[in-house]
Amino acid sequence: MRVRRAVLGDEHVDRAVARTTEFTAPFQDLITRYAWGDVWSRPGLSKAERSMITLAVLVVLGQSDELAMHLRAALRNGLRPDQISEILLHLSVYAGVPAANHAYKIAQAVLAEEDARLAEDHAGSAPT
Repeated sequence: MRVRRAVLGDEHVDRAVARTTEFTAPFQDLITRYAWGDVWSRPGLSKAERSMITLAVLVVLGQSDELAMHLRAALRNGLRPDQISEILLHLSVYAGVPAANHAYKIAQAVLAEEDARLAEDHAGSAPT
């Protein structure tokens, strides 16, 4: 859970946990243990490198909802917007222009939301 929270953020994880039902509990347990406890916790790749791979796979598979979530995670893991753009540009050759075009649209929205959130956080912390 520590790695899941570090990568996805407390807000996302808290929402996922709050939505957990008896029906979805086994799945939440599986992804927490397997994806975050085993795979994302392994040595050998940095969290930023894992984010790059994850972004690529999600674009190729057309997983828009997961892509938005992992774009935020990629930023949290230290990727810069220009690096994300390069990843998407690279994917346009290998995953196709339509897939990359859609991913750019999602990335622009996520980056705008993150910029607005940071501006709001900064304004809220400024002395009045």
